[in-house]
Amino acid sequence: MDSVFSLLTPIEFSAAFAIALLGGLIKGMVGFALPMIMISGLSMFLAPDLALASLISATVVTNGIQALRHGGAAAWASVRRFRLFLVVGGLFLVTSAQLVPYLRQEVFLLVLGVPVTFFALLQLFGWTLHLNGQSARADTLFGMMAGAIGGMSGVWGPPTVLYLTAMNTPKAEQVRIQGVVYGLGALALVVAHTGSGVLRSETWPLSLALVVPALAGALVGTRIQDRIDQVTFRKVTLIVLTLAGLNLIRRGLFG
Repeated sequence: MDSVFSLLTPIEFSAAFAIALLGGLIKGMVGFALPMIMISGLSMFLAPDLALASLISATVVTNGIQALRHGGAAAWASVRRFRLFLVVGGLFLVTSAQLVPYLRQEVFLLVLGVPVTFFALLQLFGWTLHLNGQSARADTLFGMMAGAIGGMSGVWGPPTVLYLTAMNTPKAEQVRIQGVVYGLGALALVVAHTGSGVLRSETWPLSLALVVPALAGALVGTRIQDRIDQVTFRKVTLIVLTLAGLNLIRRGLFG
């Protein structure tokens, strides 16, 4: 703990604890938004690299538990079902990441944030983006979108959620699939940022410390999710997706 307080004051750590707790609660309810909430909140008083390091361990642990909540067989079934989406998304993520030095990230945040917010708001007000089940074309299209934006901005959640919501995926399966997708991405972040120096001996203790509140919040959120019906789950998901889209627009406009 001494190493944590060498980076943060007790007040700052308390604020970080509360932000991780809130992020975990929302994630437990709808299956996503933990990194978005943590990076937005922590960046208000931490340097960007420290804010990023702080959320990585919590993201890995909560997504792992989310993906495996119904057992390894169910998680593997989700991987098999969405393998085309995962492969296409992974390829586009790796490819688009190479363009980062040459293109403005703000443009791609706006390109993602505006349509996500638009479609989420339309659905909240009664219009339905509906897909008649899963298809190779939809897997490819949304995989390309999620991967391309994710590689350039580090954000691949909203296109994934938009796709699953459009198919009206049952909530338990939707949350599990999100855990699989985000969990694989989070492991890639660990590797990438161990190499980049964001995760290092000074920042690991803080990153690990914030696993506790994030996990506690996720456990409470999961209990709430179990008690709500599919219609309510869809509405809450769309509200959080709208907030995620607005946050992307904010980052695109103001950095």
